[in-house]
Amino acid sequence: MNESAKPVGIETKGPRFLQLIFVDINGVPKGMEVPIGRYEEAVEDGISFDGSSIPGFQGIEDSDLIFKADPSTYAEVPWEGIARVYGYIYKDEKPYKADPRGVLKSTIEKLEKEGFKAYIGPEPEFYLFKKNGTWELHIPDSGGYFDLVTLDKARELRREIALYMPSFGLVPEVLHHEVGRAQHEIDFRYDEALKTADNIVSFKYIVKAIAEMRGFYATFMPKPLYGFPGNGMHLHISLWKDGENAFIGEDGLSETALHFIAGILKHAKALTALTNPTVNSYKRLVPGYEAPVYVSWGYRNRSALIRVPAFWGKGARIEYRCPDPSANPYLAFSAILLAGLDGIKRKLEPEAYVETNVYEMSEEDRSKAGIETLPGSLREALEELKRDKVVREALGEAYENFIKYKEKEWSEYVAYLESKELPIETKKVTEWELERYFYV
Repeated sequence: MNESAKPVGIETKGPRFLQLIFVDINGVPKGMEVPIGRYEEAVEDGISFDGSSIPGFQGIEDSDLIFKADPSTYAEVPWEGIARVYGYIYKDEKPYKADPRGVLKSTIEKLEKEGFKAYIGPEPEFYLFKKNGTWELHIPDSGGYFDLVTLDKARELRREIALYMPSFGLVPEVLHHEVGRAQHEIDFRYDEALKTADNIVSFKYIVKAIAEMRGFYATFMPKPLYGFPGNGMHLHISLWKDGENAFIGEDGLSETALHFIAGILKHAKALTALTNPTVNSYKRLVPGYEAPVYVSWGYRNRSALIRVPAFWGKGARIEYRCPDPSANPYLAFSAILLAGLDGIKRKLEPEAYVETNVYEMSEEDRSKAGIETLPGSLREALEELKRDKVVREALGEAYENFIKYKEKEWSEYVAYLESKELPIETKKVTEWELERYFYV
């Protein structure tokens, strides 16, 4: 056990309770609290629980699961006097097939066999609202991108969030107002893939908790308001080998990086089922905003699906721009990394290179450049996933659970539209979506 992370006893002023945290198929944190005195037991033997009511987990006929704490993730919550720890799920003394954190761990082991270590840096965006009535959302400021002082009413709240982040192992780097009114972004330092996935879950928890304490509602919902910019979560990704950034090339990116890009482009349509896994996600991926719609790549080009930032040396990386914060980070990372690894293994060359604004190109020009379009709905994305062996295998045995759950989600949405006599292609944000996704 990590002695520096070992909690103090209950006879001191330390935390008296411990939250055991895992995520469901949607990436939503779930868990239970135990007295702090059971911490050793949670690490060594695990704590049993009923998984039958966890979305995407077991049925009621066979629902006994075990949570085993990962002591490297132990953190104390400064404002609540409790501790939290992430872990892995087991069934019958074996890793549980539908545990998202376990799925990503398995993918990381596959990368390590090829000599690679993945680092990921996320840029999660969120809105702050005051809620009036059922789903009438009050926007508390009129600020825009990078606005300061009078237009930005939440600057102190952002700073408070940033000050609490180190307690959970997150290192804040940039805080700013985003394009939308009441939309914000706080970037934190990149880390190894598993740690970053944990950090995303922790970050969303911190943001929501601090917002609630200050009388706001924070949402990472991809598109909470029609006509406003959506919440994205761009991912900065690099692979390292033998302690060196494997994406560094003599003049730009290395062959390894280009093959990795090609792998993501090859599997981009199926990947959206994981990186943009909700009905609401596809109301963000529409023309007219910064969210990418077309499968393309380029240097510095912010209209492309994959952008290569103008940073060289150890900072060489790619920016994958379609993911949103409703994604389960463990499943999304697993799929992205194995899609990229497929490109490396097969030495694929990236196509659909473009340095002009893709949105301003004619349909004919996009066709000539080999630029395809991302799925326009969750239903289309799920069909692409079913056809893509590499991305399916990235989910392991969790694939069947994911497909079953998401197809049910789509069917329920369609039934709602029919009951309201709304067209299936509507891009308006419905009350059904707000009720289902506002708290993701």
